[in-house]
Amino acid sequence: MGKDFDLYRTSEEHEMLRESVRALAEAKIAPFAAAVDEEGRFPQEALDALVANDLHAVHVPESYGGAGADALATVIVIEEVARVCGSSSLIPAVNKLGSLPVVLSGSEELKAKYLAPLAAGEAMFSYALSEPDAGSDAAGMKTRAVRDGDFWVLNGVKRWITNAGVSEYYTVMAVTDPSMRSKGISAFVVEKSDEGVSFGAPEKKLGIKGSPTREVYFDNVRIPADRMIGAEGTGFATAMKTLDHTRITIAAQALGIAQGALDYAKGYVKERKQFGKPIADFQGVQFMLADMAMKLEAARQLTYAAAAKSERVDGDLTFFGAAAKCFASDVAMEVTTDAVQLLGGYGYTRDYPVERMMRDAKITQIYEGTNQVQRIVMARNLP
Repeated sequence: MGKDFDLYRTSEEHEMLRESVRALAEAKIAPFAAAVDEEGRFPQEALDALVANDLHAVHVPESYGGAGADALATVIVIEEVARVCGSSSLIPAVNKLGSLPVVLSGSEELKAKYLAPLAAGEAMFSYALSEPDAGSDAAGMKTRAVRDGDFWVLNGVKRWITNAGVSEYYTVMAVTDPSMRSKGISAFVVEKSDEGVSFGAPEKKLGIKGSPTREVYFDNVRIPADRMIGAEGTGFATAMKTLDHTRITIAAQALGIAQGALDYAKGYVKERKQFGKPIADFQGVQFMLADMAMKLEAARQLTYAAAAKSERVDGDLTFFGAAAKCFASDVAMEVTTDAVQLLGGYGYTRDYPVERMMRDAKITQIYEGTNQVQRIVMARNLP
């Protein structure tokens, strides 16, 4: 146990990274978080700040111009951005989600072509798996890709696509052999500029309002055959392997949102006075804060352990990735709800950030696999 702990504890470099990202987030991202949420606009200030500091896609290997950050460093970046703005944290998180299939299964040519612009901050990457009738049952997708000489022609609709319309590149899963179900699905890189690609209206969401979520339409989109990621029929396997790694980034987002809410609530209860003394002096309030901090720390340890397993590609990664995402997001919902409670009536108003954090936390229980699906995944992969 002791030895295993040494493998996933944060190093001095990780803690230095945390300090620098926190300072950047508080200076360049936090001041715009409320307006981004209120106006439902993309957090351009956050993207500019992250790109300027090479924090928008830290996972990209150095050989393609990236920072080559390990999985734990990526978690820390997402966590610290999410602490001040959940919407902005989806920039590094979804850049990893969208591009990881290329990292895991793409040809060298594909990696060089698409990872280099991502690392340079010239383009963002999104992930197109879900469809109107294929959510938890992703293998039931209907988007088709038909071979035509040296090209593939795509037709279909993808739904719930994060940062759609802003991202230049999309990893798209499509059926290439309808008779094979999941083994008949292949993965492709589609560019926003490809003829026949269009987008639906932005969804009107409860939270993460600054991150556009839209449908993506493919109408006879003709792409070169070398844009397939990996071999034909391996797309679904790549998609699932990707999620093993990237569910940990959703856990990281949940940690950050919860930490932001706890930090704000801690400060508030020391200032707010009732019955002649700060409400922080009341045992009932102290017990709430203690439970919030305890559960958050448990979630953080599980998430960091999962990140280490992601880096090493351990055999029990699937279980740990699902467990971290499920546990951390449940904790985030609980902690943010309690933070609203601690602020009382003020917590229910938009003048204070905890109601935004509570709304933002909810999606972490739903996307990249609902927590009900995570429990199915865990049960099938019990260590």
